[in-house]
Amino acid sequence: MSTQGLDEFAAWVEGLMRARGYDIDSPRGGGKSRIADEAGVHRAAVTRLLQRQSMPDLETMRRIAPLLGVSVRDMLIRSGRVTPEELPAAADLLPPSDWQPTMEDFARWLGVPDERMDVFVKVVHQFLEPEPADAGDGRAVAAAEARRAAQD
Repeated sequence: MSTQGLDEFAAWVEGLMRARGYDIDSPRGGGKSRIADEAGVHRAAVTRLLQRQSMPDLETMRRIAPLLGVSVRDMLIRSGRVTPEELPAAADLLPPSDWQPTMEDFARWLGVPDERMDVFVKVVHQFLEPEPADAGDGRAVAAAEARRAAQD
């Protein structure tokens, strides 16, 4: 990591600490000790960061992040250890809200081999309620009603 990167990260962390009410500026303010105690890290780790001597390790970041109101992901990206592309946000990994997964999608997520996909889908469909498209089939409707009545 470059000294410029360390300076930028430390300045960002200092701002977060001040915004959260930690007195890190006065020698007897106790802010460095307080944040170290609350995070459960060594005071030296906080001091080394604020003096731009070294970047905190992952465990220190993991413990300090919640106190500063940021995610560990944000700390790692701001520190330059990872890029946003290397550590995508969870929301970036979600499918579109209107997407309806198929039985085949579930099978893939579960690791069902391709050669057993058809069997998996057939077996699972046996345990599912008939869909409205099946409503014309009187036997399917009657079976669904019988199951509901048995549950009551």
